[in-house]
Amino acid sequence: MPDEDRQNLRETIIQIRGLLEDQRDLGIREVYPEHVPDDLPACPPGVQGLDQGGEASCRRETLEEIRAELENCRRCDLCKGRRNIVFGVGNPRAHLVFVGEAPGREEDEKGEPFVGEAGRLLDRIIFAMGMRREDVYICNVEKCRPPHNRDPLPEEIEACEPFLKRQLSAIRPQLIVSLGRFAAQCLLRDKAPMNRLRGHWREYEGTPLMPTYHPAFLLRNPASKREVWEDMKQVMKRLREHAS
Repeated sequence: MPDEDRQNLRETIIQIRGLLEDQRDLGIREVYPEHVPDDLPACPPGVQGLDQGGEASCRRETLEEIRAELENCRRCDLCKGRRNIVFGVGNPRAHLVFVGEAPGREEDEKGEPFVGEAGRLLDRIIFAMGMRREDVYICNVEKCRPPHNRDPLPEEIEACEPFLKRQLSAIRPQLIVSLGRFAAQCLLRDKAPMNRLRGHWREYEGTPLMPTYHPAFLLRNPASKREVWEDMKQVMKRLREHAS
């Protein structure tokens, strides 16, 4: 191969590599067929959307579609006391998703998860991990505030968890972090105490999940911040392995 052609090829490879790295940094981890018809049905949770011939059989559902379906939700009695549905915020193609249990008073008022003092602590944890709130996705198992911040009831979970599954299927994160006892026990179907669940990798809907303490717990028990940081170091290590 002539030197000029060799140099052109080298430059093309460098450009392609740079483009792929930019897409990775933006959270784009998969390349889909060039044209996906608009009239294809949304893929069910966990379905990638390609048939055996590599053709699109369904399309990835969007977070906007899921949110629109939740509008004025009346699927359980939590709708009677809520001010706002708290759907979720962040990068729709995030590598990392944080899942809490249910909105509190401030979240219910604003319609955004983790906005109070516990939310500010979560922001600091994310920043210490080298990211911002805009880089990850944050949501809850429940989208409406339970009265007096009680744990959601089984029928409330049954009504709302399918929307969490659809959110995760739309985002397709590399990792999930569950925040707090209720979120971990609900997602893992495991009633073990939090001090036994945290720090150990599990799975939810096929995605690796790291349970850790809720930021509100850390505000009451600041000595446990060290344990949470150990958990987050495991998360960062896995994210680096995915990126390499």
